[in-house]
Amino acid sequence: MPMGDRPTSHDVARAAGVSQSTVSFVFTGRAGISDATREKVLRAASELGYRPNLAARAMRTRRTGRLAIVVPIASVIPLTLIPGAAAAAEEAGYVVEVVSLPQDPAAREERVAEVRDSGQYEGVLAFSPLPSSEPSPDGPVVLAAGEFDEEMHAAGEFTDAQPVAQLIERLVGLGHRRFLHLAGPDSFPSARARRAAYLTAVEQLGATSLGVVDGDWSGEDGEAAVAALPDDARPLAVIAANDVIATGAIRAALRRGWSLPDDMSITGWDDHPQSAFLSPSLTSVRQDRERLGAYSMRRLIAAVRGTEAPPRPADLLTIQWRESTAAPGDV
Repeated sequence: MPMGDRPTSHDVARAAGVSQSTVSFVFTGRAGISDATREKVLRAASELGYRPNLAARAMRTRRTGRLAIVVPIASVIPLTLIPGAAAAAEEAGYVVEVVSLPQDPAAREERVAEVRDSGQYEGVLAFSPLPSSEPSPDGPVVLAAGEFDEEMHAAGEFTDAQPVAQLIERLVGLGHRRFLHLAGPDSFPSARARRAAYLTAVEQLGATSLGVVDGDWSGEDGEAAVAALPDDARPLAVIAANDVIATGAIRAALRRGWSLPDDMSITGWDDHPQSAFLSPSLTSVRQDRERLGAYSMRRLIAAVRGTEAPPRPADLLTIQWRESTAAPGDV
């Protein structure tokens, strides 16, 4: 190909060793193309710097090769899902645009309708509920993945609390018999799920619960809860609903002169970057948000292409075992 010439689908076909129609099918999302062939075509296109003519393709096929992710302006958490979603879309040959949504419900509904009816996108992905409105029969596929509720509280896959049972089972195996749960706000589905999992696991394993202390995800609440414990609560294991609460609880224990993890083992949730560098380093539950974002995007792409939905990935939640959990010491 002469230097400076823009690569064409014929150039991609030659480089990939396939027909030009196969290249076209890959970039228009046609079903029936094997994963190996699709990957070969996309690799050749990437190496050549090929970009399909989206406007011409849209006129011919009503396919634009573009997907949108809509995100509320004031919400930070869904942004952690976007890198995985964008990578999955790019891997499938799509261009992704992130569209911010205003907080006002009426303005948000208007913005969603504008995106949906623009003719620019084949699919629209949202991680939270969208305003109910009548879609256009020629409009894009819209998928509300359901990872957040109307208040932008974690929902969907984020409410999986199975790791709580795994934490308690491991701690019981180490010799712990007394437990305390420092919970998040009851208005959060994830907090309710972790509370329920804690109570069930303690009962099933024959352990003793020293109680469930309600909180607001803050370190202050974790600190106050542990400061209020009687001296004879030791040794115990604390299941904190997030790493911030756990950090406050650790501070209170150390100020009381308690030794961690001998007097108090503790676990968190979210695996914040600093948690591995606390003293002791904090056992926590890691949420693979990039993989979850990729999974949601692949669900949208499957719906756009009319293919089978992908299986839910395993191990989206994994426990990072660290120094804050150990067998109880003698008190």
